[in-house]
Amino acid sequence: MRNLYRLLPVLMLALAVSSCQTQPQSDAVEATTGTIGVTLLTMTHPFFQNLAAGLEEAAGEHNMAVTVNSAEFDVARQRNQIADFIVQGVDAIVMSPADSKAIVTAIQEANEAGIPVFTADIAALADGVEIVTHIATDNYSGGRLAAEAVLEIAEEAAEIAIIDHPEVESVIQRTKGFHDVINEANTNGKAIEVVAQLPGGGIKDRAFRVAEDILQAHPNLDVIFAINDDTALGAVAAIEKAGKSGTVQVVGFDGTAEARRAILEGKIYADVIQHPHQIGIMTVESIVSYMNGDDLPPEQLIPATLYRQADAAADPILQEEAASE
Repeated sequence: MRNLYRLLPVLMLALAVSSCQTQPQSDAVEATTGTIGVTLLTMTHPFFQNLAAGLEEAAGEHNMAVTVNSAEFDVARQRNQIADFIVQGVDAIVMSPADSKAIVTAIQEANEAGIPVFTADIAALADGVEIVTHIATDNYSGGRLAAEAVLEIAEEAAEIAIIDHPEVESVIQRTKGFHDVINEANTNGKAIEVVAQLPGGGIKDRAFRVAEDILQAHPNLDVIFAINDDTALGAVAAIEKAGKSGTVQVVGFDGTAEARRAILEGKIYADVIQHPHQIGIMTVESIVSYMNGDDLPPEQLIPATLYRQADAAADPILQEEAASE
């Protein structure tokens, strides 16, 4: 019995140590619930910066680790990024393809590795690949909105041009919706002629040069439809250089802060507004749903809206900027 009393303090200490080891540490870092590899078309454009911010915000809320890379319009670079994600064994891949068709082999490799693939903003155009779901702006309807803005400008007859970026699916949908509305208007008695449709790469400097060429070739041009805001701002610069401000109007697509300011100043007539932050959030929510075993639709589209000068005049962000100047 005396031996038991001598051992009692030792036993109590052992139990205390064991108890401490099994208690969770209040300051311990919670393990991530998954890893997401992201490769976007570019990170130089505010649209994709906002999309990435939405992805990161939602991933943080779900305690998921996210790595965002930029292809910068280079499909070979994007393939390498996807290959790296496969080697790392990420739980999901999100991409905005640099080329909707040429990226197919990289998607197939991810499929073979058993990694689910999600597309955001830009879809992949190919058979034989598995995409869990595509989250994007309703680009077809957005293109229709852009055409409706053009028809507000145009008289019964008008010459219009499109500065395009046909390598990506979202722009294909925009221009399709745009053409459909113009064709419908012409069927109903309008005489709206698309005199030029040239690629601008979605980049301001290149769009500027393309717009210069269009203005020189078509001196009676009335409107340019620019497929994104960098393109629209490049077109505005070319119009100003040609001395045609107020004569040739521009309709853009995206809703960046710089484009909204240009609308307020009357340099751009209207813009089709997208919601990239919401696209990013919805993409992560879709990944979480998929991991929980939920079924997802093949496509999830977010409506766009048309933004004119009256909207810019009432825009609280622009008003705050003006007040601070």
